[in-house]
Amino acid sequence: MITRKGIGKNSLSQMVPTPHLGTNAQRGRSMFQYSQRQSGWTAAFSILTLIFHNTVRHLRKSHGNPLLGLANNLMQNVILVLTFYFMFSILGLKSSAIRGDFMLYIMSGIFLFICHNKSISSVFGTEGPASPMMQHAPMNTAIAIVSSALSVLYTQVLSIFVILFAYDVGWHPVTFQHPLSAFGMLLLAWFSGCSIGMVFLAVKPWFPKLTGIVSNVYTRANMITSGKMFVANQTPGYLLAMFSWNPLFHTIDQARGFTFVNYTPHHSNWQYAVYFSLTLFTLGLLGEFFTRKRVSASWSAGR
Repeated sequence: MITRKGIGKNSLSQMVPTPHLGTNAQRGRSMFQYSQRQSGWTAAFSILTLIFHNTVRHLRKSHGNPLLGLANNLMQNVILVLTFYFMFSILGLKSSAIRGDFMLYIMSGIFLFICHNKSISSVFGTEGPASPMMQHAPMNTAIAIVSSALSVLYTQVLSIFVILFAYDVGWHPVTFQHPLSAFGMLLLAWFSGCSIGMVFLAVKPWFPKLTGIVSNVYTRANMITSGKMFVANQTPGYLLAMFSWNPLFHTIDQARGFTFVNYTPHHSNWQYAVYFSLTLFTLGLLGEFFTRKRVSASWSAGR
C-alpha cells in the first residue's frame, strides 16, 4: 500500500513512465511519408517512365487526338515551306540559291528554324517550381524540362520525315551528301533552342513580362538573323557580322554544306554552336536551381 507521505515528485516520475516523444514523432511522420530504397537501375527506369508519360502529356496539350496534333504541326511546316518557295519565285531569287534542288534548299533552312524556335517556346513554357504539377512527389522541374524538349523533337522529326518522304515519292528524289551529319545539325539546332529556353525559363519568375517580350523578339528576329533566306558564302562581310552571333545561322549553313555536294561553308562552323549552347545550358541550369530555391506561389498573386 502506497501512503500519501511516500508520494512525491520523484516517486511519481518513477511510477509513471513518460512517453518517448521522438518515437511518436517518427511514427506520425511515417503515416504521411513513403520511402522506398531503389537501386540505380530501378531509379533510372522510374525517371525514364516519368519522362515518357510527361512527354505524352505535352504532346496531347495542343490537341486531344495525337494524330490531329501531328497533322497540325505538319501543316505549319508545309505552309511555311510553300510560302518561302513562292516568295523566292516571285522575287526572282532562285538564282541566288545553292546549285541543286531548290525545294531542298528551302526546307533545309525552314526545318531547322522551326525546330529551334519551337524548342525555345516549349522549354520557356515549362511549369515552374511553384506550379500545382510540382506538388506531386515524383515530379520535378528537370523532368518537366526534358519532357517539353523531347515533345518538340519528336513532333518535328516525325513531321520532317513525313514531308521528305512525300516529296521524294511525289515530286523529286531527295538526296543528301551526308545525311547523318545533316540530321546532327537538326539536333544541334534543337539543343541550342533548348539552351536559350533554359535561360529564359530561369529568368521568367523574376521578370515574367519582360522575359516574354524578349523571347518573342528573339524568335521573330530569327526570321532574318537565322540566315535561312540567303547563302552565307554569297553574303558580304559587313552583313555577316550581324548574323554570326546566332547559333542557328551556323547550324543552317553547316546543314546545307552536309546536304549539297556543290556547297562548302566558309563563314560558319558547328563548334561555335556547340560551345554557345553548352554555355547557355549551364547558365540556365544554375539560374533555374537558384530560382527554384527562392520562388514562391505568392510572387504572381498581385500580378
